[in-house]
Amino acid sequence: MTDLATTPTTPPTASIADQITARLTAALAPTHLAVSNDSAQHAGHMGDDGTGESHFSVEIESAAFAGVSRVQRQRLVNQALADLLRDRIHALAIRARAPGE
Repeated sequence: MTDLATTPTTPPTASIADQITARLTAALAPTHLAVSNDSAQHAGHMGDDGTGESHFSVEIESAAFAGVSRVQRQRLVNQALADLLRDRIHALAIRARAPGE
């Protein structure tokens, strides 16, 4: 498995949103992907680390989700972002669907 955090497309200095985009693109080849930084809405709340990059929403459409349960879709996204979720992201809302849904 490639560590996408250190690939040329996602340098360690890239924003978390850019790293999310690069990792999900590489892992799931989405036909639609929208990443929103929702951190400003959570400023001062639990989990706000002051970086302005702690809370995100992802809307993703991928053929990888065809015939896959909602829980498994969430797991696929979480797997692609595992170290970011462990170290950098406090909250991630995921809306995952297959093409045509």
